[in-house]
Amino acid sequence: MADNDNELTRRRFVYTSGAAGAMVGLAGCGGDGGGNGNGNGNGNGNGNGNGNGGGGNDRPLNLMHAFTGGDGAIAAEALFEAFREEYPDMEMDIEPIGGGGNQNLDTVVANRLSNNDPPSAFANWPGKNLEKYAGALGNVDDVWEENDFEDVHIQEAVDLHKRDGTYRATPMASHRLNNLFYNIEAVEEAGVDPESLDSLDALIDALDTVATETDRIPMTQAMSGTWTITQLWAAVMQGQEGYQPYMDFIEGNGSEDAVSSAFSTMKEILENYIGADSASLDLTASNGNIISGDAAFIHQGNWAAGAFRNAEDFEYEEDWGAVAFPGTSNMYCLHFNSWLFPANNPTPEKAKTWLEFVAKPKAQIAYGKNKGAIPTRTDVSMDEFGPYLQDVAEDFANVDHRPPSLQHGLAVTSEKMSALNTVISNQFTGPFNVDEATQGFLDAV
Repeated sequence: MADNDNELTRRRFVYTSGAAGAMVGLAGCGGDGGGNGNGNGNGNGNGNGNGNGGGGNDRPLNLMHAFTGGDGAIAAEALFEAFREEYPDMEMDIEPIGGGGNQNLDTVVANRLSNNDPPSAFANWPGKNLEKYAGALGNVDDVWEENDFEDVHIQEAVDLHKRDGTYRATPMASHRLNNLFYNIEAVEEAGVDPESLDSLDALIDALDTVATETDRIPMTQAMSGTWTITQLWAAVMQGQEGYQPYMDFIEGNGSEDAVSSAFSTMKEILENYIGADSASLDLTASNGNIISGDAAFIHQGNWAAGAFRNAEDFEYEEDWGAVAFPGTSNMYCLHFNSWLFPANNPTPEKAKTWLEFVAKPKAQIAYGKNKGAIPTRTDVSMDEFGPYLQDVAEDFANVDHRPPSLQHGLAVTSEKMSALNTVISNQFTGPFNVDEATQGFLDAV
């Protein structure tokens, strides 16, 4: 998830009752941040899997997350402050770990689990992503049952937070992945109407018009890591080939023609319409190109709206806008931000208090309105979320399909995701080898 683009953070912040200050010490984390998070996530020493480790009453609530960059940091602080208001006497030991796409967080969590030193809870993704933590996650069925969460959360949240019939996590927010954001001044100068873009052919025509009629970058694309490229491929696959071919692909029955066609379209975009410095861009800088007006379009999850919301003098429908990625107006590509509950938990009751809190309205509002996400609950008012996220929530309620996100843990296992990203890294970051990438993707799933 595009929750950050900073380097690995090695500081641990310990919050006490209502404290605004921090006591800083070294975090117990290993690895250089280059891992893919597929290591020892099912490591040893994970107890009996029921999360009922020693009492931990005298230990702080130890939380690990990757919400460290820009809007992510703002949303995380709003979330933690909301918790401190509810539980002012509970000491919190918060470890923010930067690194795009959760890679550094995954590595550190895997090390902690394999060393029988789990945190109380860590932010991550549900769905297929839970499989890499087989045997390492505890049981939070009681949290769901005591709060009637099955009755107030969307059905996908109910389904995707279970593994082996047991709840292992709770949801905090939902992101839509199939978005095309744009700078209004840039598209108006080019004479392009984003609302008319109903296909990939129409998008490419629009990008060509921006290139011809303006000096702006047609489409800004962060390519300093592979995850943004894989994510874009999924959007192209959905928009150009359709919902069912995308679902067939993630289920291991993909059409070679459909996969190849999506890569061919990607090649046309990446070779002709992105910035010359894309190879060095991270997501924060790429979002900055939209804010500054240096670029016309960007494809991203709706966390980009969090960055736009927090930019000075950059207003929705005045300075920036958004449409469904061309060809996907009947879809909401689904992504969750969730909190997972380790087995052999050092503070089981405190951890369950946290997982209960993040799945309640106060937390979902505090985090979501700052991050660019909508609640997973069906009973939360959207009044505080602003017009863009209100539009997203309306789309969510009315689309025909909610395909699971590819890059962010819901659609395929972490091992398959790592294989897909390796294909992108080796075959599709320039030069763009359509045939090799196609075969690599089909082999990976």
